[in-house]
Amino acid sequence: MKALVLAGGLPQITLINELKSRGVTAVLADGNENAIARPYADVFYKVNIFDIDAVVTIARNEQVDFVITCCADQVLLVVSQVAEILGLPWYIDYETAKNVSDKELMKKVFVENNIPTSRHVVMAELDMDKIKELRYPLIVKPVDAYSSRGVRKVLNETELREAFGIATEISRNNNAIVEEFCVGEEISVDIFVSDGKAHVLCVSNSEKVKDEDKFVIFRGRFPVAASDELHKKIEVVAQQIADAFGLKNCPMLIQMITDGENVSVLEFCARTGGAMKFLLIKRSCGFDVVKAVVDLTMGIKPEVVVREPENKYIVNDFIYCREGVFDRLEGFDELVEKGILTDYHPLRPQGFKLSGQVNSSGDRIAGMTIQADTLEEFNRKHRYIVKNVKVLDVDGNDIMRHDLLPDLE
Repeated sequence: MKALVLAGGLPQITLINELKSRGVTAVLADGNENAIARPYADVFYKVNIFDIDAVVTIARNEQVDFVITCCADQVLLVVSQVAEILGLPWYIDYETAKNVSDKELMKKVFVENNIPTSRHVVMAELDMDKIKELRYPLIVKPVDAYSSRGVRKVLNETELREAFGIATEISRNNNAIVEEFCVGEEISVDIFVSDGKAHVLCVSNSEKVKDEDKFVIFRGRFPVAASDELHKKIEVVAQQIADAFGLKNCPMLIQMITDGENVSVLEFCARTGGAMKFLLIKRSCGFDVVKAVVDLTMGIKPEVVVREPENKYIVNDFIYCREGVFDRLEGFDELVEKGILTDYHPLRPQGFKLSGQVNSSGDRIAGMTIQADTLEEFNRKHRYIVKNVKVLDVDGNDIMRHDLLPDLE
């Protein structure tokens, strides 16, 4: 068998390895010729993976048995469309994929099905009359982008106009959503839907870099601090979403805001969270979401069994840098050998040019996992790690933003 894998990031390395363990030849397509998953693939194509015609041509020429990805937001839509065109298997049809990938369509379904979400307006051109009922602060974001690209918090009309212009430029269909800002803690809920039932796998905090108007994640923290009642409400909303969108067998990620008693849904997608989330899920409940996606695509029904977490605290920290050309990570291997650091993963290839900006999740250079059974143990490990690791540029300078990795509170 042969599969076409779209996107060449960290999760796709695990995906390719899973495919090859089953005797499936892995053809990888990515727009970056230095994609970190490239060395693991059997065949590689440098191509704009959002170019449907180009992807269809590759799939036909390679005579693949299926097209696949995992943990990738907008790529889900491409896989669904290509699979539908070619009559290949995939866990979600193109029409449903559009509804779960476009924030305008998504919000419409939320409102129609009484799923809690903030008041909002979607526009291609800013019309102040349309948002006169909305209260500042407001959130502005492209309807079809990901990784927090173009997401801004605004306090007045001047900031709104600037943010709206940026968001519509980023959006592929030039639309932006303007919604009321919800005060509370952001949580990330990863789910696997089996025969229509939404099984909650992992509920974690999405901690953001402290910035007045941006929302860039620097940490995924398990477990979330939540009461049993709040967990029950999360499960109810998860099932509401699965029912409303007709999801039967698929992974699902919901981003919510909670005040400790209630939840409001920011957005969701029929996929697992990106970067290292698949590792966090496996360590927190024992479920392998990448394997499950391969199972679904190959016609095998995954068994959803949730186990006890490996440790009380399981945390993914993400590393950002100052401007420079990335050369290598230093000090990480030694800490893994000592058992202080669970693992680490570069998210960008050697030679990658770093702008020094922290505007979206795409600006991360690497991620690492830290586990502990007490808060004190975690912070002791964390401080030692932050003090002893480096991200070196081509001139040997440490460009790591150590200051963006605070202790756990």
